[in-house]
Amino acid sequence: MKLKKILATATAVMFLAAFTSSCKKDRYVPIAGVCPVVQSTDPANNAIGIPRNKVITVTFNEKMNPATLTQESFNLLQGTNKIAGTLLYNEAGPTLSFIPTTTLLPNTTYNGKVTSAVKDLMGNALQTDYLWSFRTGTVVITQTPAVISTDPLNNATGVGLNKVISASFSEQMNPSTISPLTFIVKQGGTSVVGTVNYNGTTAYFIPSGNLTPGVLYTANITTGAKDVAGNPLQNNYVWSFTTGTGTLFPTVISTDPINNEVGVPLNKVITATFSEQMDPLTITNLSFIVKQGTTSISGTVLYSGTTASFIPSTNLSLGTIYKGTITTGAKDIAGNPMTNDYVWNFNTIIGTSTNSAAGVDLKSVARFGIIAGVGVSNNAGFSEIHDLDVGISPGVRSSVTGFPPAIIVNGAIYASDDVAPPGTAAMLIQAKQDLTDAYLFAEGANSPAPATVSGDLGGLTLAPGIYKTTSSLLIQSGDLTLDAQGNANAVWIFQIASAFTTIGGAGGNVILSGGAQAKNVFWQTGSSATIGDYTSFKGNILALTSITMNAYSTAVGRMLCRNGSVILSSTNLINKP
Repeated sequence: MKLKKILATATAVMFLAAFTSSCKKDRYVPIAGVCPVVQSTDPANNAIGIPRNKVITVTFNEKMNPATLTQESFNLLQGTNKIAGTLLYNEAGPTLSFIPTTTLLPNTTYNGKVTSAVKDLMGNALQTDYLWSFRTGTVVITQTPAVISTDPLNNATGVGLNKVISASFSEQMNPSTISPLTFIVKQGGTSVVGTVNYNGTTAYFIPSGNLTPGVLYTANITTGAKDVAGNPLQNNYVWSFTTGTGTLFPTVISTDPINNEVGVPLNKVITATFSEQMDPLTITNLSFIVKQGTTSISGTVLYSGTTASFIPSTNLSLGTIYKGTITTGAKDIAGNPMTNDYVWNFNTIIGTSTNSAAGVDLKSVARFGIIAGVGVSNNAGFSEIHDLDVGISPGVRSSVTGFPPAIIVNGAIYASDDVAPPGTAAMLIQAKQDLTDAYLFAEGANSPAPATVSGDLGGLTLAPGIYKTTSSLLIQSGDLTLDAQGNANAVWIFQIASAFTTIGGAGGNVILSGGAQAKNVFWQTGSSATIGDYTSFKGNILALTSITMNAYSTAVGRMLCRNGSVILSSTNLINKP
């Protein structure tokens, strides 16, 4: 008896620990967008023979919050000794550079670590610490940066009066050294007033006003400009150009979406508005380009008034960063081209619309955490259902198994053959009818217009709305975040034609953010649903055939099955949403 009691207590402790851990992970990071990841490092993991004065870099998949990139969130270690150094962040990479204060030791292994304290611009954290290592060689390499190109070119003539002057370097520079003190433009002995920006490996001088027509200007990049390792230009780089006689070249004055906008609808028409009327023959797919990564997306380009429009051939992808470019091939009606390519980015990360769908009224079936047609089983472990009932109809009480050891806290089991309390059978018939009505409502919901999804939703963040698939649906490669954007009444309806599966491992959870509530999330499933091992799930499943909760999975929601069975595999938890 004593042994049995100890084993039962141990099992209960493991059960509590599993759920506590799951809940902690669920609350750990309030994700509002695609989670940042480390895409690459230089040196790469396990690289050998690395120069001892190497600048260590980490490249992320998206722009990061510079305030989170600190000596605490990035460590370079030799054994247990933390290496001192300077951190620089280049948003264009987006790349974090670490410059050791002293030369690294020869033939020595170093370990790099980026912690989960780093966050992107939307507050999403790296989900796990990123670790890698490399080994130094014996050499020290000194590299001197150089200016490799300029715009305008040296001795260029007819330069536009609103020209942005730029210089590109042979390597990444320290942004703090690229300023009006190191990038100087003069007309004779008078310095031109302007601002200096640095992006990627290119510095830009933006004059505060138009340049003077027909005048020689001299630009100078001084030796105060240094690379990320602190190496300066060997010599000042000087070049000259002459403006035209009065030409103002066209510029892009606004875009829709604006630069770095998030929450762009998947059916968005992308537009760019110019400073003057353009030659329509030059506004084409060659001069107005939209890319996902390095891949150009297909679409139609139209021009009216001073606005060019890019209409994608198909809806944009969920959770994706796009880049728009208006090239110098775009010309005004006088034949004057854009002086520089105009580039901007936007993100479809929050889906099709910020408008919420109408909620699904569960009516009397809302009292149930589990309801099924032919069977309810708890196959193993100490499962719990909190503040909700369990029901079966037309199945009978003998088809409810595994209760106990499963327990219902503040609820009860109801079966179609129960004689007490009176009216149980009729109550269950009504609940099943309300489930059918809710299922059909969710299946046919069409306002706002459903966004088409497919495959794996893991790693995405979705705004309120309706999401439709013509086949099965997965949550596997990461967590799915539902972001209410501050609207506590926001609703999500997922119209899934066949199977719905979440798969534990590197994700598989459903995360709520921005005030989202599990009671407003509905998963209409045309066949069966499976909740993966150890995953944390949110929302109401309305399944046609069956629902299975795999080992140690938890849910804030309801498992509502029209025809078949609901199966608790091992030590599951269902809480009222």
